[in-house]
Amino acid sequence: MERADRAAVATFHAPGLASAAGRITLGEDSAHHARVRRLAVGEPVRLTDGAGTLALGRIERLAKGAMEVALDADSRRRVPRPAPIHLLVPVGDRDRMLWLAEKSAELGVTTWVPVVWARSRSVSPRGEGAAFHEKVERRMVAALEQSAGGWLPQVERELSPVDAAARFGEAHRVLLDAGGAPLPPMLADADAVAIALGPEGGLESGEQALLRDAGWRRAALAPSVLRFETAAIAAVAVARASWLERDAESNGSTGGR
Repeated sequence: MERADRAAVATFHAPGLASAAGRITLGEDSAHHARVRRLAVGEPVRLTDGAGTLALGRIERLAKGAMEVALDADSRRRVPRPAPIHLLVPVGDRDRMLWLAEKSAELGVTTWVPVVWARSRSVSPRGEGAAFHEKVERRMVAALEQSAGGWLPQVERELSPVDAAARFGEAHRVLLDAGGAPLPPMLADADAVAIALGPEGGLESGEQALLRDAGWRRAALAPSVLRFETAAIAAVAVARASWLERDAESNGSTGGR
């Protein structure tokens, strides 16, 4: 969403920003992005390394294969990572997974873990493998630049249902299911959440039992069946909004003492 009180400064992903001294050189993708935006030497830009460091700078050199940015000396800062949200993404339709990857980066998902459920194997074309993994990361970088965020999700390789069920024992673990308890109240005391959901066609009964036996609790967002990408983003947004509200209430009560 555009902000009227924020200048329209282009943001670029800059790995190595935290240790860069004075200037940093970005690659061909950034140079192409700058040309598409019709940026010129001397124009201001915002930089993010996707690992919590942000900075401002100005384009010092713009060539076909690289862009060099002079950093503003006092602009570099660290931003805290949002409360952890671990998303167990079903391996499913490739385009829908890529859309979900973008939104996950915008909403600050901490960990992206694809799971090959039984019904994942019947989907074609489905998103899996090393080449698709790279596409997911590129989509996330583009979304990070668009949203001027500070943190990229950690993208993992595909897991089996057994391995997925054992993950994130330190978090409040929920399995999205229309027959579960409402999700928002379940997040009231959670400091971290892991969200699992099935692919097209849902989870098989044995997979549901596997998660339940491992300590995952069923949670509902709506009485109807949602597409996996809709359910995932709705759940992440509910978690973020619930924590924002809780933090605001906590700060308000503290400030009144």
